[in-house]
Amino acid sequence: MIYPKISIITPSYNQGDFLEDGILSVISQQYPNLEYILIDGGSTDNSPEIIRKYAGYFNYWICEPDKGQSDAINKGLAKATGEIINWLNADDCYEPQALFKIAHYFQETRAKVVCGRCRVFKNPNILSHISPGTDIYPENLAKTIGWARTDQPATFYHREAIEKMGYLDVHLHYLMDRDWWVKYLFQFGLEAIHRTDDILVSFRLHQQSKTVSQQKRFALDRDSYYVALAKMHNLENYRQFLEDNALIIRDYQIQDLALQDITLIKRILNYYCLLKSEEHYAQSQHRQAQIYLDFLDPKLLSEEDRSLWKKIYWRNKYLPGQLVRLLRRVKKLIPQSANH
Repeated sequence: MIYPKISIITPSYNQGDFLEDGILSVISQQYPNLEYILIDGGSTDNSPEIIRKYAGYFNYWICEPDKGQSDAINKGLAKATGEIINWLNADDCYEPQALFKIAHYFQETRAKVVCGRCRVFKNPNILSHISPGTDIYPENLAKTIGWARTDQPATFYHREAIEKMGYLDVHLHYLMDRDWWVKYLFQFGLEAIHRTDDILVSFRLHQQSKTVSQQKRFALDRDSYYVALAKMHNLENYRQFLEDNALIIRDYQIQDLALQDITLIKRILNYYCLLKSEEHYAQSQHRQAQIYLDFLDPKLLSEEDRSLWKKIYWRNKYLPGQLVRLLRRVKKLIPQSANH
């Protein structure tokens, strides 16, 4: 086998508690055509000492202040020369043979993006769950963009795709990976994607990680992103509705995204409203759920998702919140009772 060059970028800032494990997970792959780049944002903990310890394994590394994670990754992208590219955050680790598997899938399928799964750990090292992988809805581009959940550490892109997607948006500090995924989908649709059930990454949830400590900012960026999508396509009613029903919106403009088919954008925004209604319903926020359910146009959903809309609409309107919460508690207790 001729091994394609894989470029891995590790952005890091004050992640000394985890950095060495992440570095070792890359080195221990023993992948024969690896380009390993580490970008540190000027850490003040023990990170510089760890970086110098493994300096001989990096094709390029630097310790200097930056403008955040997106900026750090972009510095790595500017240096990357690989055929296959991804970044691995300092507090995550590759599973054994992950890079060999990725190389195999790219060569066998001629894909432009390969999506695997993650083993998600709670702090300190308690397995929480196995992720389902990046969400892809066959023959439904609007839903794939409207829901747009991606397992970034296990989603690898071909250089050909990245050259069209462009660098990460430095104005996004929480959803830069979602923005990249959306831009891929706008550029290439649902073509050239290979999805595998292989577990490629161990993903850590801990009190210092952005995923745990800054969830509200993720929600803020996500709402702001879809408001910006409506705004740039002059869909004023969608923009106004999303702005009015978000807790807060920051002024944001999506970069490097050409104007798209208006019907597709409307369908995407309707799927986002469906997602919001489902989330509010799951949290027993029935009034908020009803607002989104009443606004969206079910005719712009697939037949399957119109059925989902009807189900959420009926349950949200006619099932009392106390009964829903009681049923959920009973459901949680059933497996426990079955074990005795």
